[in-house]
Amino acid sequence: MHKNEERTSLNKDLPESEQNPDGRDQSTAVVIIGFHQDDDWHWVAELSCGHTQHLRHQPPWQSRAWVLDPARRLEKIGQPFACGWCAQERE
Repeated sequence: MHKNEERTSLNKDLPESEQNPDGRDQSTAVVIIGFHQDDDWHWVAELSCGHTQHLRHQPPWQSRAWVLDPARRLEKIGQPFACGWCAQERE
């Protein structure tokens, strides 16, 4: 049976967050291209690779207050994003 290792999500502003953790060529880096809300009203990032990633603000486990602010979400569009799904596909 294949064990699915869950990857944690880190805010890029934290010191333990690496800029290029999986060694991908940054010229083909995945970026955030938009956001939408799921059926439970949680925010989901739409990524340039075609994958999506929930970005919840649920302190103390997940601290992403910016996701609740429309202007701050807009600032994240075009920013690099380490897609855990793409990293898992390469393993």
